[in-house]
Amino acid sequence: MRRYEDSYKQKGLRRQLVDSIRQKGITDEQVLTAINNIPRHFFLDTAFEGIAYEDRAFPIGEGQTISQPYTVAYQSQLLELKPYDKVLEIGTGSGYQACVLAELKVNVFTIERQKKLFDQVKQFPFKAKYPTIRFFYGDGYEGLPTYAPFDKVLVTAAAPQIPEKLLQQLKVGGKMVIPVGGHDVQRMLRITKISDTEFDQEMFDNFSFVPMLAGKTS
Repeated sequence: MRRYEDSYKQKGLRRQLVDSIRQKGITDEQVLTAINNIPRHFFLDTAFEGIAYEDRAFPIGEGQTISQPYTVAYQSQLLELKPYDKVLEIGTGSGYQACVLAELKVNVFTIERQKKLFDQVKQFPFKAKYPTIRFFYGDGYEGLPTYAPFDKVLVTAAAPQIPEKLLQQLKVGGKMVIPVGGHDVQRMLRITKISDTEFDQEMFDNFSFVPMLAGKTS
């Protein structure tokens, strides 16, 4: 059984990581505090423990990655979260981004299409700290219509275009943050739902995400 320990050294490395992403332009102190509070090394294989606080993505299996902390902070900041917001996350992965959201005092509904990753996160003891996260196995393109509408939608994989069903599940006044584009580079977008038929779209920096795929794996 793996022992989860957060040493003084790891806490110090985390503070250095937070300083580095602040210098890269993250200004939301609540997001920075959330990154500082969460032991990222818990979400990685023990082989990566010594480098867990480098600001880069790492593999987590099934062709997926845990996102770069700067990217997690960037997307979280763009969402402009308020306490008790109802947030739909597409792509649970390791569960790290979901825990960052929960640390920001929102209610998280997160979907994972890879059954193996979904099962791993369900058994992950650290998630017990965040009872406001609900985990679902399913197709991210379908969203969670039963639980809609959502205040915010966060997509953590590269979509070739904005999924219409996710727009439908967004509240009027709500925001979606999503990387859109081809396999190599995507543009980060923030879409605000003005009415049932009107949307405002803002364009931000370029990123590189794993692709958002339809369906789910067994």
